[in-house]
Amino acid sequence: MIKVYGIPRSRAARVLWMLEELQVPYELVPVSFIGDCRKPDYLKINPNGHIPALQDGDLTLFESLAINLYLARKYDKGLWPKTVDGEAKAYQWSIWAMTELEEPLLTALLHRMFLPEDQRDPKKAADGEQRTKTPLAVLEGQLKGDWLAGKDFTVADLNVAAVLSWATLIGMDLSAFPKTQAWLGRCTARPGYARLISKMG
Repeated sequence: MIKVYGIPRSRAARVLWMLEELQVPYELVPVSFIGDCRKPDYLKINPNGHIPALQDGDLTLFESLAINLYLARKYDKGLWPKTVDGEAKAYQWSIWAMTELEEPLLTALLHRMFLPEDQRDPKKAADGEQRTKTPLAVLEGQLKGDWLAGKDFTVADLNVAAVLSWATLIGMDLSAFPKTQAWLGRCTARPGYARLISKMG
């Protein structure tokens, strides 16, 4: 059985969403980003000391969006694009989500919610939210139809939406990006996402 190392309220949520979409059986092995991921046994699984990690048979993977690309391709269920062009878009948007979107959103999230109150900096939170608007403008301009890599929901959409969903956690107003807001709503209305949320408690 597939093993996912992590906790739902972390980047592991991205992988759990994918597995819920695929409805592939898995075991969640609780590993917290506070302390657990630096233990020697876990460092043998992910030497970076981060969560999540995945084991599927003899294969061990880290990096949440790469894990999702693998799962979508291996187990498919319609989440892997049907054309080479669609595959290229899946890779493009997954890398884009990590390089352009995640850092400013994470900065805002940390300084609004996750850090202890005495370590939060409202200026850094505001700056992170402001900087998020640049990649959001790119996404808004690229959304030509319902989905990012063709006419169907695929791993491209799941990976970007999993990162962008942090915007809702920090209460970011997306109304200036109506196509993006509607697209994110379509992504998070899926039953797989609902199953993920139900496991977050």
